[in-house]
Amino acid sequence: MSKVDLFLQSYCYRHHYLHQPGYDVFAFLDRAAADGYTGVSINLNGPNYRQLSGTSPDHIRRVRNRLEANQLRCDLESSGTEAAHFTAMLQVCDILGVEQLRTYMRHAGSPQETVRQTIADLRAAAPRFKAAGVALLLENHEDFTGAEMAEIMRGVDREPVGALFDYGNSMMVAEQPETALDAMLPFIRSVHLKDHACRRRPDGTVEILGVPIGSGVLPIAELTRRLVANGLDRILLSNVWAYRCPVRDWRGGAKWGEGVFRGAARALDPVMRPWDAPDWEKADPAHLVAREEEAVRWAQTWLRNTLKEIGAEVVQR
Repeated sequence: MSKVDLFLQSYCYRHHYLHQPGYDVFAFLDRAAADGYTGVSINLNGPNYRQLSGTSPDHIRRVRNRLEANQLRCDLESSGTEAAHFTAMLQVCDILGVEQLRTYMRHAGSPQETVRQTIADLRAAAPRFKAAGVALLLENHEDFTGAEMAEIMRGVDREPVGALFDYGNSMMVAEQPETALDAMLPFIRSVHLKDHACRRRPDGTVEILGVPIGSGVLPIAELTRRLVANGLDRILLSNVWAYRCPVRDWRGGAKWGEGVFRGAARALDPVMRPWDAPDWEKADPAHLVAREEEAVRWAQTWLRNTLKEIGAEVVQR
């Protein structure tokens, strides 16, 4: 039986960070430990290093101390592939004892142009990350198809650069997740396991919606079975309940009504419908926080049961 470490992504609690007084990285770390995770992935995008809750070296050392007290491994998540950005991230990685840094590109231009720029950035960064002992993972973050990600990985072809596969992000370029996985599989070292539904609005726009894991359209069990069989030993639980994003372009070739582009897999409980979240955020943020907690609880139980069913053993703390 394959063994898998479960990491909790801080983005799962983004509404807690925003709307629950006193919620910070230390509350997040304590929650991850209490719920039996062996590691965490902390998002640094945004002011004050976002869900790390502070930028000073003293603060970051206190986070390291809490990680060690809770016996938690640590990954980080950022965005950008510029040299100056990587300098700042490697400093944080060093203090925290980080194993992997996820990033995604922020270049403008055609897919061909952004592929070329990203290859150059990652090739230049690879020696620095190798010297630091930190894996540098590029995510298919709503911008690249699986084939484009594979082209980047082959173009870089340097350790310790690899790929992070997001179960649902290929939908934003109208690509079925199985197609993205086919192309990316040889390069994947970590994943964001999430679930999506989608809907077609009256103007024809297709909107992707984050739903409780196990309630949407993504073929999670089959994708995970393939990943684990290929040697994946780390899964980041990425609850994106109440997330919303349109399909950005349709170059991935999928069509409405095919595969995952078919709406919700089953009827959602009205209290968990993600399209109501913006109204709750304005009128009743405490309700939003409570629903987010419910979604994470649901996800944890569903995922652990599903991993058992596909023959993957979750590493115990």
